[in-house]
Amino acid sequence: MGQVRYRFHKELNDFIMPALRNIEITHDLNRKTSVKDDIESFGVPHTEVALILVNDLPKDFTYIVQNGDAIGVYPSSKCADMKQIQRLRPEPSYTPKFVIDANLGRLARYLRLLGFDCYYRNDYSDDMVAKISSEDERTVLTRDRSLLQRKIIIYGYFVRASTPKIQVKEVLKRFDLFHLIAPLVRCTRCNGKLRKTEKQKIEHRLEPLTKRYYNDFLICAACSQIYWQGSHYEHAMHLANEFKEGGE
Repeated sequence: MGQVRYRFHKELNDFIMPALRNIEITHDLNRKTSVKDDIESFGVPHTEVALILVNDLPKDFTYIVQNGDAIGVYPSSKCADMKQIQRLRPEPSYTPKFVIDANLGRLARYLRLLGFDCYYRNDYSDDMVAKISSEDERTVLTRDRSLLQRKIIIYGYFVRASTPKIQVKEVLKRFDLFHLIAPLVRCTRCNGKLRKTEKQKIEHRLEPLTKRYYNDFLICAACSQIYWQGSHYEHAMHLANEFKEGGE
């Protein structure tokens, strides 16, 4: 049917085979296809794309690719420097809420420790993650490209790093969250909100040494997990400070 020319910008090249990165790609057009499907044929999830220019005009994902088109594909970081553009999705007006796939449990726990709203269970299927993301407007965090290619997912991010602490810093930077870090406001086990509780109400659940040496306690409103200012509290604050330093 013809040919089109693609140029993928900045970090979108993470998904492109090395020989095709940061160059203009001549691509055979042999079927009728939307620009979304054509972009994803290169391995680039649509959730990573913030702007598509076809012959210098902004288009959405439903645009049908035509012979001779010159297509520029841009990530969010590039669009931040561009004015008067047509974005492919509205920018969330709230602090991001996440749903995290079953393979990123450590990332979920760290983000909860820092105060961020993260749905996660180790038995979440891809179908469940996609459904939660769509219905609750949650941003998917995953290392599974095929999951992010599902049409019902509007907000998503492919986590590049493989080490949990580096993943956390990557997510904090990507969504500009360093200034919103608020440790020990969410339960790391279930994501429920923590609230202060009186010692006498929960002392029957405490170990003898905890009961003797600690007086200030938090309890999860959802699962009733108890937290106090012991060694795990110090560990949590140390981690929070470590991650905050990454944003300075």
